[in-house]
Amino acid sequence: MRTNISEKTLQDLEFSTVLQHISEFCISSLGKEKIFETKPIQHRKELFKELHLVDEYLSSFESENRVPNHGFDNIIENVKRLAIENSFIETDAFLKIATTSLTVNELIKFFKKFQIQFPTFYELSQEIEFTTFVDDEIKKIIDISGEVKNNASPSLKQIRRDINNVRGKIGASFTSALSKAIAAGHLDDIKETVVDNQRVLAVSAMHRRKVAGSLLGSSKSGNIVYIAPQATLSYSREYQNLVYEEKQEVVKILRALATTIRPCVTLLNEYIQFLIHTDAIGAKAKYALEMDAILPKISNNKKIFFKNAYHPVLWKKNKEQKINTVAQTIKLDKKQQIIVISGPNAGGKSITLKTIGLLQIMVQSGILIPVDERSETYIFDTVLTDIGDNQSIENQLSTYSYRLKNMRYFLRKCNENTLFLIDEFGTGSDPELGGALAEIFLEEFYHKKAFGIITTHYSNLKVLANELENVTNANMQFDERTLEPLYRLFIGQAGSSFTFEVAQKNGIPYSLINKAKKRVETEKVRLDKTISKLQKERNRLQKNSDNLEKQKSKGQEHLDSLQEKEQRIQDKLSGFQELYDQNQKMLSLGRKTNELLNKYFQTNNKKELNVNFNKWVADEKVRHVKKNPIKPKTKAQKQKAKVVAKQIQETIKKVEKEVLEKVVEVRKEKKIEAAKIAKEKSEYIYKINDRVRIIDSNSVGTIDRIDKKSVTINYGIFTTKTSLEKLELVEKAKK
Repeated sequence: MRTNISEKTLQDLEFSTVLQHISEFCISSLGKEKIFETKPIQHRKELFKELHLVDEYLSSFESENRVPNHGFDNIIENVKRLAIENSFIETDAFLKIATTSLTVNELIKFFKKFQIQFPTFYELSQEIEFTTFVDDEIKKIIDISGEVKNNASPSLKQIRRDINNVRGKIGASFTSALSKAIAAGHLDDIKETVVDNQRVLAVSAMHRRKVAGSLLGSSKSGNIVYIAPQATLSYSREYQNLVYEEKQEVVKILRALATTIRPCVTLLNEYIQFLIHTDAIGAKAKYALEMDAILPKISNNKKIFFKNAYHPVLWKKNKEQKINTVAQTIKLDKKQQIIVISGPNAGGKSITLKTIGLLQIMVQSGILIPVDERSETYIFDTVLTDIGDNQSIENQLSTYSYRLKNMRYFLRKCNENTLFLIDEFGTGSDPELGGALAEIFLEEFYHKKAFGIITTHYSNLKVLANELENVTNANMQFDERTLEPLYRLFIGQAGSSFTFEVAQKNGIPYSLINKAKKRVETEKVRLDKTISKLQKERNRLQKNSDNLEKQKSKGQEHLDSLQEKEQRIQDKLSGFQELYDQNQKMLSLGRKTNELLNKYFQTNNKKELNVNFNKWVADEKVRHVKKNPIKPKTKAQKQKAKVVAKQIQETIKKVEKEVLEKVVEVRKEKKIEAAKIAKEKSEYIYKINDRVRIIDSNSVGTIDRIDKKSVTINYGIFTTKTSLEKLELVEKAKK
């Protein structure tokens, strides 16, 4: 699918202002140029790629994995010069190229590392070759300060060694000449100075012939002459020759480096384009962050649903002036193909029309838009606009002539993949004739299944909108008491122009308004009055509806909360019931096991225990079979029954083994417990008032007296004596 959106449409919708705002977030001049070149993207695949790139960059602001620095220098001219055979560029230009290469390689590594978070960026970066060759080769030759390194070539190394030696000789010879001149008294008080980057002696004019050297100038007064010592001059000439040789060697080295790098010119151009593109994407993402913009769902079905949409330019302007911007919700689909917005001027009709147009253009240009995250839209082949007064003095066309030419263009271009936006539809001519023609145009757009929004004051278009099935009237709401605009779009009803009401509000005498009313056809006044009355009633109903909707929403939230709590309670009850059933089963098994064990402990009859246990297990088996009857019919079912029976036998054996083990364990525990009790009894020291009984006796008494190993027990009615060994403690004496 290829889109074709004209420059006029972009101008009508103030697209350039949006680009200006985005460009302010760029970090390079080339990035700004890229933004200003932004146009609606023709190919659907390329558009989706751009949108996802911006969305991924935007997501990085809320992540720890922020996109690394992608700032860069403009090296386009340097690369062009580098491409010329046998040419070279300066060291700072080479360093800029090395930095560019390093930056791109860092980005490639970053997007590869975090390809899950940045899948589209990863795909884009993989189109570029990752290589450190350029950076490595340049840094072999040039250090970070921009100087060619001494070891760049053997010749350069030797030349610079010679230069340092000559500098030393120049310094030594000048110092020697200075000392001699000072000793001879030939110098002025300042002794020395610098002329043309060369140290010279400040000789008194009267002694100038006594100092051997070259005269390089004098002071303004003429009292001092500046002489370069003769010994220093010969070294200076040698120094100049070496400096020239150094420059020549540096040029030779840079030319060789350029030859080495030249095969990478195409790669360097790819680097530049990648960084420019990344800068543009970053600017779009930062703009989206400021606008709280998102990527809406791109639908394959033809529809537009912009929920809580803002006009970006108006929003930014209002924000600077600290004015609240009213959001609009706009929907176009097969059942609501065209919206006809009517109502008074200055109510927001045009800005609503421009909002949907500008947001659609932005999406189709790879820019995120300020709408609710539940919004969605469709990619149109064409967006057509007719907005504002287009009277052309240059072309000698009136407004109406221009608009007719525009309508002719619309009729030729309109199809089912077109979005059209027309402001003040049908104006510019006789209202009746223009209105009639506007009706025909509207019907044509409707039958071509184009989507669109128009604004109008024509009553016949409002009536036609009611008659056509998939065309809807709408109005911009006004406060019926103050007639102040509310800037909210209401779908489903035409709007009154409030012509006479607005005139009265603005101080036009009532008598003049009455005269005007008499000049207008009675039916027209009645229609406008009826629409005005209906709109006021609709506004009141809308307020009630909004309140009811809020109450319904709160009620639904409360109901959902209760249902959620009920479900949680139900889940807990189910869990408790299951746990209870399991516990009951375990208690039943435990009671039966305990009953068998107690009987065994009383009788000590192992055979009887086995008989009772086997009988109990058999009864349980019969009960289980009755609950889960198995009636094998087929061979497979009989085989399965045998397997189940075998499993039951194994289970019985396992339970028998566990019971016997339990018996042994209980016996052992009882012996240990008995021994423990016996030990405690033997070690216990009886005290007066301890409640005791004689072993094998049921009567309980209280110790009255203890004489060594004998004790006197008081039973209340009588007392008796016995030995301590025959006593059994019932309760210790209370302290």
